[in-house]
Amino acid sequence: MSERIASFDGQEIAVHRMGEGRPVLLLHGLFSSAEMNWIKYGHAAKLAEAGFECIMPDLRAHGESAKPHAASAYPHDVLVSDVAALVQALDLVDYDLVGFSLGARTAARAVLSGLTPRRLVLAGMGLEGLAGWDKRAAFFIDAIDRFDEIERDDPAYFAKNFMKTMKTDRVAARHLLQSVGDTAPEALEAISMPTAIVCGDEDRDNGSPERLAEAIPDAKHVEVPGTHMSSVVKPELGQAIADFLSA
Repeated sequence: MSERIASFDGQEIAVHRMGEGRPVLLLHGLFSSAEMNWIKYGHAAKLAEAGFECIMPDLRAHGESAKPHAASAYPHDVLVSDVAALVQALDLVDYDLVGFSLGARTAARAVLSGLTPRRLVLAGMGLEGLAGWDKRAAFFIDAIDRFDEIERDDPAYFAKNFMKTMKTDRVAARHLLQSVGDTAPEALEAISMPTAIVCGDEDRDNGSPERLAEAIPDAKHVEVPGTHMSSVVKPELGQAIADFLSA
């Protein structure tokens, strides 16, 4: 089931649902979508089987959600504002929050901005990935700017191909990349709910998951197979999330 919900500024966010039970809000990664990150490889179905209602927005500039081209539509931490608007519009009180990569950054910052999920999962994320976003964003902005020039031996080749596969709106994505805020390691001490850092055993794209788990008071590191991208296609990711949220 899918619906469209107006965010804080009136832009429409597409929200997909699966299952019944305790609500879990699932935030996908950069250039991805709810379908690609959570539905296609069975993670949402696994959570639904475990007794959860999966609420899966397409982030602004992604999937079926609005992709405005005006820079003014991407204020600082716009994704955090979108998530807060969804929680309010859906009247979520007793719920869990899960994010992968960009979704994990958004989830962490949403909690630090005042959201209070029962449990939190930060997947595909390490300590260093929450700070110094400008360097990470610069890589993807460069891939957008050089899109038509990138050849197979270029470090940005995979990013180009993923954008091509996902039919990424590169104007909207470029604006969005410049809106993401940094999170200082010491700020993570304020995250008080039980938290799982779920990361592929070959994934260090966003730094050290072990150090991230150490920086959050009630967090544990859960290792699953794969690299940053391949972990998404493996059933262990969804199983690890379901196990943690069901504990």
